[in-house]
Amino acid sequence: MKTPSLLLFALVGLAHAQPLDLGQRWELMVDEFLVAQKDGLQLKLHEPVRREIVLTTDQPWEGPTCGYFTVIEDGDEVRLYYRGSAGGSDHSDNQVTCVAQSKDGIHFTRPRLGLIEAAGSKDNNVIWRGVESHNFSPFLDSNPNCPADQRYKALGGVKQPGKNWHQGETPGGLYAFGSADGINWRKLRPEPVITKGAFDSQNLAFYDNNRSRYVSFSRIFSNKVRAIQSMTSADFMQWSSGRPHQYAKGVPAEHFYTSATVPCPGSPQLFLSFPKRFATSRVKVKGHSGGPGVSDAVFMTSRDGEHWDRSFLEAWVRPGPDLNNWTERSNMTACGIYQGSGPEWSLYISEHYRHPDHRIRRLTVRKQGFASMHAGASPGSFTTKPLKISGTRLQLNAATSATGSLRVEALDSEGKLLAKSGELYGDEFEMQALDLSALQGQSIRLRFRLQDADLYALRFVP
Repeated sequence: MKTPSLLLFALVGLAHAQPLDLGQRWELMVDEFLVAQKDGLQLKLHEPVRREIVLTTDQPWEGPTCGYFTVIEDGDEVRLYYRGSAGGSDHSDNQVTCVAQSKDGIHFTRPRLGLIEAAGSKDNNVIWRGVESHNFSPFLDSNPNCPADQRYKALGGVKQPGKNWHQGETPGGLYAFGSADGINWRKLRPEPVITKGAFDSQNLAFYDNNRSRYVSFSRIFSNKVRAIQSMTSADFMQWSSGRPHQYAKGVPAEHFYTSATVPCPGSPQLFLSFPKRFATSRVKVKGHSGGPGVSDAVFMTSRDGEHWDRSFLEAWVRPGPDLNNWTERSNMTACGIYQGSGPEWSLYISEHYRHPDHRIRRLTVRKQGFASMHAGASPGSFTTKPLKISGTRLQLNAATSATGSLRVEALDSEGKLLAKSGELYGDEFEMQALDLSALQGQSIRLRFRLQDADLYALRFVP
């Protein structure tokens, strides 16, 4: 533990720092963005809970190599988009894009759309057919100026085979799609809108409300390692040059097969990403028809889409005891988070790739609870950087044991105590922690003292 004099010196050293303006949004404890000093605490990654199987891809137009799932919450409906494929070339025109629907994120059904013939019938849930279905990735456009007939948008497409295809030097690329209803789609222009990249993966996009622009995340290869690049656009048609993801010094270069990147619900300043990490040469199940490789899912975050925090190098989801999850290309997190109305958020992950019962399983996490500032039986503390007060109360998403506790103090720039909470304990998503009504207009630091407790997120509220 730092002595009081050393802590005071550290706080005084920040006296002239520009205070962070958090507004009234939630700030999640997934990195050390807020942290100026900490003792006896650690960031802790929380493993999701495996729930039920929500869909098995066993229809004639689907198959064991379905993939690249996307979850979209639109009003009171949850939609699950995915590739229908029984194997074959990435460039096959027989690949289709399918959609399943749900009211609760658990029970999904296939609408009988009658739009496109697949497996000899139009009695199916297919919304697109062609090579673009290899990785067709839709999103619900939140741009306030979005035309009504483009309320849904998507990217899809691959590079043609040839020398240096993985460097983007052959024809093809990602095409832009639009739809009014998410069912009936059209290309927004006949040529691809993004051509520099490898794209043999899920290449996704969404509207970044925090910066008023579109952002995409697509596959590249960097020194023969599968990697991710980001691009931005004002109109979804003209895109910036790709910027490879950057990580802190010492972070290992690992194969990231997909990214499943999304803006954090309720915290648009933060991007969450759930890459499928691919160990290309490992073989756990000998004789598997798909070849070598095992995979798991990891978790990382960014505040600009280019620089990524990998505080957690361990797996977020392991393959587990099921041997069919130890074969290549399983454990791929779907893109999207279903918030629902309860205390948990739902995500989805694929299992049993290239097996007859290939399926999608629901995962749940505590809302805002991907990670926490954690204290075990020994107490610890951390102090934030200067913060601009933008509310009259401090609210926490936090949990303690029956004997654990959490305390909060407000400090001025010299480390002087301005306000403090009593002993807080329990498990609450909106814990009322500190009255700040007498400190309006000031810049403060918050000091948290935890014992056998987890702090998941904080915010100022009116």
